[in-house]
Amino acid sequence: MKMQIKFVINQIRQFLIPYLVVFLLCLLIKLFFTRATIFFTVNSYHWALTDRIAPFLTDLGEGYTTVVIAATLALFNYRKAFLLATSWGVTSLFAQILKPIFHAPRPGLYFHDQLSRIHFVPGVAILSLNSFPSGHTVTAFSTAVVFTYLSKNKSPGPLFLLLAMLIGFSRMYLSEHFFEDVMAGSVLGVFITVFWLAWLDGKKFIHTPGWNKGLINRNN
Repeated sequence: MKMQIKFVINQIRQFLIPYLVVFLLCLLIKLFFTRATIFFTVNSYHWALTDRIAPFLTDLGEGYTTVVIAATLALFNYRKAFLLATSWGVTSLFAQILKPIFHAPRPGLYFHDQLSRIHFVPGVAILSLNSFPSGHTVTAFSTAVVFTYLSKNKSPGPLFLLLAMLIGFSRMYLSEHFFEDVMAGSVLGVFITVFWLAWLDGKKFIHTPGWNKGLINRNN
């Protein structure tokens, strides 16, 4: 198992190294600034164009987006589809278990006496509870890890990281989550997925010829 974890980490190093750098910078931000300062700083920058883009980015972090991608992959390769779908399922399960345990208020409830200061994007339904961790961010980072792991050329890793970061940022932009929620979501998405891939992709059955076919070429 240890060797398999090392293998997975090596496969995603072009994603993981910049991720760790960014995460350390985020820790420094959290160390020097309060929750309110970070939230209202992010919330103070908004434009009509970003109001339209942010909901689209957030939708990319929805579970159904990953399911649709996995279903598409199943047309060509069952193994890749299975790794993506199960990584999403396992990480999402962890997130959904933690949410009611922390039962943390979301920004709209936490700053209920300062709502006039908050920019809310029109048309976005604002939730009140279960803010920690950000489930969309968990899904985004888990999917980014799997994409990096499965790509033959690992160079897209930083691009997958950037997209995951934009999805996480959209959750703050839309006033659905705090900085800490997104940070925690990224950690869960990355490291649970690493352990899951190390365990599941280390199984012999998933490397048999049948698993490396898809619905389109299953008879070849």
